[in-house]
Amino acid sequence: MDARIILGLESSCDDTAAALIRARPGQPVAEILAARVEGQDALHAAFGGVVPEIAARAHAERLDRVTEAALRDAGLTLGAVDAIAVTAGPGLIGGVLSGVMFAKGLAAATGKPLYGVNHLAGHALTPRLTEPVAFPYLALLVSGGHCQFLIVEGPERFTRLGGTIDDAPGEAFDKIAKLLGLGQPGGPRVEAEARAGDPAAFDLPRPLLDRPGCDLSFSGLKTAVRRARDKRVAARGGITRAERADLCVSFQAAVAETLAEKTHRACAAFRGRHAVGTPVLAVAGGVAANGAIRAALRRVAEHEGFAWVAPPLALCTDNGAMIAFAAAEAMAARGPDALDLSARPRWPLDAAAAPMLGSGRKGAKA
Repeated sequence: MDARIILGLESSCDDTAAALIRARPGQPVAEILAARVEGQDALHAAFGGVVPEIAARAHAERLDRVTEAALRDAGLTLGAVDAIAVTAGPGLIGGVLSGVMFAKGLAAATGKPLYGVNHLAGHALTPRLTEPVAFPYLALLVSGGHCQFLIVEGPERFTRLGGTIDDAPGEAFDKIAKLLGLGQPGGPRVEAEARAGDPAAFDLPRPLLDRPGCDLSFSGLKTAVRRARDKRVAARGGITRAERADLCVSFQAAVAETLAEKTHRACAAFRGRHAVGTPVLAVAGGVAANGAIRAALRRVAEHEGFAWVAPPLALCTDNGAMIAFAAAEAMAARGPDALDLSARPRWPLDAAAAPMLGSGRKGAKA
């Protein structure tokens, strides 16, 4: 197929994003023509986390603005766009619905084809947005609301090897940041504080390493950090800045070590299913921006003989380019969606797998 210009819209949590890409449907590597993201940290700061109603209202107010800005940055009009892509789930339903209704309005007014995209597929396919990665490959999707090991076999074909049964890593980072008074967003705050800490200062658990398989759990680790903090507060009335840094780096090390061990297992499971000369391990999602976790996973790839692919940091967090590219991938296999496209709070990538347990503050587990 000829190259297409696709507008991608994302509003599943607390980032309102729009991007324009030029891509050949079904082919890796696309050109990002423009990308805009408006975060909502200031709106939710007083609440210590994302408030779904506030997020939904902000998306409804901002979607037209970020879209206009992206078009302006790219030097394009809506008339030059070949298709409109939007996150149709999973996520906070108010935000997803805001995006879907806005995209439907654009599609109805312009006559452009509409593609509803699974937010998780957007992340899982991001490695192909910037690198010539061939199917199948192993992906670790690790973000604020989700954590899954996936075999990506095609644009809309995924096999889940394991995932979190409770808190996702990014959600755990946010809760630890709140617990220690670091503010939001939690991931960058904890990582920055951890640089001054001693990773051996606290003996924290590595959840589920005593069980086979690739499933993960971070709720107990979060509780262990709380107990360590409470013990020191009870003894001395507070914790020192050095102890806070030690807690942050010990927590971060526990997450990194747990993800690394589970990734070793996922690599073995991938090799058991697919005979690929040099398989690819790709990591995507907001937590993939954490330097310590990124380095640990890269070492796993090297040890297992997998090629390592990680998108640029700007494409790890929620963005419109990944949604546009996921639609470009789908174009090679199917036609557009109708204007009765539904917004979905849950939307598993692997429909044959048993549902994951838990429903975290940042979105339902799929």
